[in-house]
Amino acid sequence: MTDLQLALNSFDPAVRRAALAELVARSERGEGARAAELPIVNMHCHTFFSFNAYGHSPTSLAWLARERGFLAAGIVDFDVLDAVDEFLAACDIAGVRGSAGIETRVFIPEFATREINSPGEPGVSYHMGIGFATGQVPPDVAPILASMRARAERRNRAMLERVNAHLAPIELDYAADVLPLTPAGNATERHMLAAYIKAAADAFPDPTARAAFWAGKLDTPQAQIEALLGDYAKFSNLVRGKLMKKGGVGYVTPTPESFPTVEEYHRLIIACGALPTATWLDGTSAGEQDIEELMALLIAQGAAAANIIPDRNWNIADPATRALKVRKLHEYVQLCRDLDLPINVGTEMNSPGNKLVDDFDAAELAPVRQIMLEGAYFIYGHTAMQRRHGLGYQSAWAQAHLPTRRARNDFYAAVGRAVPPGAAGIARLGRVSPALDPTQILRALA
Repeated sequence: MTDLQLALNSFDPAVRRAALAELVARSERGEGARAAELPIVNMHCHTFFSFNAYGHSPTSLAWLARERGFLAAGIVDFDVLDAVDEFLAACDIAGVRGSAGIETRVFIPEFATREINSPGEPGVSYHMGIGFATGQVPPDVAPILASMRARAERRNRAMLERVNAHLAPIELDYAADVLPLTPAGNATERHMLAAYIKAAADAFPDPTARAAFWAGKLDTPQAQIEALLGDYAKFSNLVRGKLMKKGGVGYVTPTPESFPTVEEYHRLIIACGALPTATWLDGTSAGEQDIEELMALLIAQGAAAANIIPDRNWNIADPATRALKVRKLHEYVQLCRDLDLPINVGTEMNSPGNKLVDDFDAAELAPVRQIMLEGAYFIYGHTAMQRRHGLGYQSAWAQAHLPTRRARNDFYAAVGRAVPPGAAGIARLGRVSPALDPTQILRALA
């Protein structure tokens, strides 16, 4: 990685902007080949504003998408919109189709006794919003966003207190040891995990002594720890599972008050002109086995899209488990088609070992590949129209001219295909005005 590419991940936004501008300028001068555009997307990348396993900033992800030839790219961060404006601006500069979103966990009382997609936590569901045009939120819903961030910090601090007591003499200070790992103070469980692993490495530089420490604290044979220390992905997953997930010493059992309700979360998303988005795990939980009931409930409260992490649904060693999850994946995609819900896909990139992009050539994805790519065109088309003209999916214009989900899906996907990324797309969108109807807009963009 070059110095300029490293600078893309600086915590100083001015350094990131300058590095991207120089990299794009060099690329335009022919210094280094730009990958041809490929039929691949990653519309669910966490940035370093909520932990990216590879350290990518929003700007760095835009450059990655350009460099690798992504058809489109999208960012999603936990509990904050800090990356939205930077990422979309970087996509304009880099010539990348972009979208931006948010993710949190919500409590669904109707499923209080059924696990949904947050393992071991009945009633709790990961839930998203996609298609934000800016990170600036209307004043009337700003308290919802602030509350999400505050709740996350309270959960983190409670977990830190418990883990500190267990890992003594290793002890972290939230302000001094965890927050400096973030560019804007939005720490996550994964930041704390990284800080604990580093603190132990600093306290026990000898690998044998470090393995002995972790063996005692994790109640795991020392030989197993020694074998894992060189594999950060596997070792960090072990530590996280033993300390932070359900059953771990630091785990804090959530209550309904731990997370926002679906109603208030959707109110925030819709007020920002974005789309409330259901998330899918793999179809095997009690809640996801009642997926029609769950989707009907979420749609009634405004859900307009669905998110899938494809890799966890097919890239599985056990043939029987793989066959089951692939079948459920295909069934869920068909359900979303029947419900007129566009599909957003990606790899997350917030855990070591996550892919930079899905393997869209995998045979298991062949029946749903085009649907996934169409979802990327859709959310890019919405984002472009909302950013430039305020004519996105939730706008009064869309409600008047495109009264059904299917009509909106088709229109914004067509916009996404018609509007090229970067400066050319911005210029083409200049032909549009709110006075035009959908047919006239598509004609103007042709």
